[in-house]
Amino acid sequence: MVKVDLITGFLGSGKTTFIKKYAKYLIDTGENICILENDFGAVNVDMMLLQELMGDKCELEMVAGGCDEDCHRRRFKTKLISMGMCGYDRVLIEPSGIFDVDEFFDILREEPLDRWYEIGSVYTIVDAGLNTDLSESSRYMLAQQAACAGKIVMSRTQCVSPEKEKETEEFLEKVLAEFQCSRSLEHDIYRKDWNKMNDSDFQELTKSGYRTEKCGKLWMDQREAYTSVYYMNLPIQETELKDAAERILKDKECGKVFRIKGFLKKGDESWLELNITHGQMAVEPIPKGQEVIIVIGEKLNQEKINRYLGK
Repeated sequence: MVKVDLITGFLGSGKTTFIKKYAKYLIDTGENICILENDFGAVNVDMMLLQELMGDKCELEMVAGGCDEDCHRRRFKTKLISMGMCGYDRVLIEPSGIFDVDEFFDILREEPLDRWYEIGSVYTIVDAGLNTDLSESSRYMLAQQAACAGKIVMSRTQCVSPEKEKETEEFLEKVLAEFQCSRSLEHDIYRKDWNKMNDSDFQELTKSGYRTEKCGKLWMDQREAYTSVYYMNLPIQETELKDAAERILKDKECGKVFRIKGFLKKGDESWLELNITHGQMAVEPIPKGQEVIIVIGEKLNQEKINRYLGK
């Protein structure tokens, strides 16, 4: 049977970066893998970031977004069915940061998927510097992801103090308790600096498995709770965009902005990848991109955001 690993994590936690490292390890060990991007959004930026992995041992697939939840679920199942006979050893699924984990388990237990696939490991990526000022909906999404994870993988541990990392871990425990999950994370947190990870670390992570812990349900419409504002072919320079992003994140009238991501084309035709959150402003060169900037958050005020981006 084909193993399926799920890599969850709240918006901007570092899922794609982890997948790039994890996938490279699997490819180097000889596994034939497929990475399935499963995003509610109409534009999938992360797909571009994974292009460098494509080759004889790695293929990329995507479930198209921009539709309602039932339609998206059908597309997800149909895609897995179409992939069932492709000869993969393992499928890595990267969902959006607002993914309902129960959907993953439910679909893989349906016919005919339950005869072709088996759940491998579930990882939840958590930024060690997590902004703990989260709404009830966001705390619920975080709790639901953490409850099922075989391993909580902390990102950016090298960027925060031990005190802040401990604060984040304690916050996770409180969020689980808030939604009636009795799980303790004490022995299931991976804290190593990702830049120092080696093959033995990844080999150990492949044994993480998953948990079947449950959280109390919170009814929410993800599409109403979380929104995205897209900007295509935005005529803006790097310094201007950095300044605008910083102002957008600080201005509460813009809504509760979690992340600004995308690509920027420079005057010399080279590309920059943007990944901006409250704790990080990463702007790095990338071989190829597409001219799109995406602002993600809760109750976004597009008119106000437009002013900062010159629209």
